[in-house]
Amino acid sequence: LPNLKNAGLLFDFIFIDADKPNNPAYLKWALKLANSGALIIADNVVRNGEVINENSEDERVRGVQEFMDLVKANPRIEATAIQTVGVKGYDGVVIAVVN
Repeated sequence: LPNLKNAGLLFDFIFIDADKPNNPAYLKWALKLANSGALIIADNVVRNGEVINENSEDERVRGVQEFMDLVKANPRIEATAIQTVGVKGYDGVVIAVVN
């Protein structure tokens, strides 16, 4: 990611689907690498409903919670979370637009 930034590359679409404890760091990098109007999609943000558990000690859940707090607090981002249902149970995605 630093190499992309150093090369001056900016993107219109960024997909975040990696280790959940680092989602907050990935969001910060996404904002550094995003053009105005870019779309950011983050996968697996509902965590089978655990993301609303404020007492969770699961580092993956905590990472998603911090990610969501950053999305909410950043005035450059307009976003929504959508729950999905499938054979693996339920989860969801965040769809965000960078202003």
